[in-house]
Amino acid sequence: MCLASADSNRTISVQVMTTTENNESSIKPTDLRGILKYVPMFRDQIFVVAVDGSLVAHENFQNVLLDIAVLRSLNIRVVLVHGIGQQLQTLAAQKGVQITDAHGELKTDQGTLDLATESAAMVNLQVMQGLTRNGLRCTSCNGVRSKEIGIVKGVDQLSSGAVDKLDDGLFLKLLDANTIPVVTPIAFTREGTPLRVNSDLLASELASRLCASKLIFLTTQDGLILDGRAVTNLPVRELETLLGKSPEKIPERLLSKAQHAVKAIHAGTPRAHILDGRLFGALLNEVFDKVGIGTMVYSNDYQSIRRAEASDAHAIYNITRNGVRSESLRERPLELIEAAIGNYLVYEIDGSLVACVHLEEYATERIIEVGSVYVQPFYQNKGVGRKMVAFACAEAKERGCERVIALTTQASKFFSKVCGFSEGGIDDLPPTRRDNYIANGRNSKVLYRDL
Repeated sequence: MCLASADSNRTISVQVMTTTENNESSIKPTDLRGILKYVPMFRDQIFVVAVDGSLVAHENFQNVLLDIAVLRSLNIRVVLVHGIGQQLQTLAAQKGVQITDAHGELKTDQGTLDLATESAAMVNLQVMQGLTRNGLRCTSCNGVRSKEIGIVKGVDQLSSGAVDKLDDGLFLKLLDANTIPVVTPIAFTREGTPLRVNSDLLASELASRLCASKLIFLTTQDGLILDGRAVTNLPVRELETLLGKSPEKIPERLLSKAQHAVKAIHAGTPRAHILDGRLFGALLNEVFDKVGIGTMVYSNDYQSIRRAEASDAHAIYNITRNGVRSESLRERPLELIEAAIGNYLVYEIDGSLVACVHLEEYATERIIEVGSVYVQPFYQNKGVGRKMVAFACAEAKERGCERVIALTTQASKFFSKVCGFSEGGIDDLPPTRRDNYIANGRNSKVLYRDL
């Protein structure tokens, strides 16, 4: 498949993988049909991509640059921030210099700063050469002004720096000119003194100030693995709690990224991603597939329950068809869904509906029935259904209802054990619903929950 570049007349050839071997990821999303539905969503938006120095040194880095070229061909504006940790360690070993910190997280003495400055120049050159080979315009600039961190917990951080000011106007002008700003972890003070700045911090600050829709950390490690389980989607509140109570559960080299992902989201960036850039096509998979292959940290506004709109009718019909086939839901024709669209709630992730629920109110009896509860297979057993039912119960209470009922043939344990419903009988149904219950012959179990 070929995509025309937005920056030149050349074309970008994208390999479509069909198997997964030797750290290679299956790239279904690079099928044109998979990409096109996301293009309107991301066009002209800003992605801040932070690349670890260890990934710049990895053999797959050229494929990462090709992935960035694909993003640019789709008019997605990219700011690239690079680290220098591995290069600094290598250079220090070659010169026999003892450095204070390789990753810009602790203090930086003069010897470390000198080697960091040299490493940054080498990595910056390598990144810009690679972008140029892919036909992309790029530049380095002094759009980040730094300041000394000073003394922290009694320890002088010496030449370690924090962000004092970002020239967001300069960065936006470069992006408007189809140019990728390449940001190095060496930044100058007002007086022109160089300081070492943590690249994760830089990326987080840039994402916040430039109103980026994504902050993407590309590493040479897996995404977050907690208690032996790979975490694909993580609410920012849960990550914040984890950082506060059990930071030791997060791998050392991902701790800084987790902390700055939280800061960026609280500052307005909707979502942050941590993924293994060594996997072929990792960046495209994470961006153009609603499942992704890394860890996505999201704000409450990003993954949410909302009222259905007329445009959701076909998606709701398609979702519920899966339940109809398994006989867990009774069939509702598209026309009926369209007519009752105002009674549906949907659960949306990155523009895709992954779950739905239908509310039927019996105002006279002050009862609401929760029906057509269905969650897409990938998101089952992850709390989505429970949140949908809890939201429905809260909605019922707001309407002044006193009881919520649910009729089910296959999900009685879900309603009773997960959602706190009790098993009832036909006499617990409103009269009109009782008549329908008898007529349809499904012999569903009746469950209820008093509010």
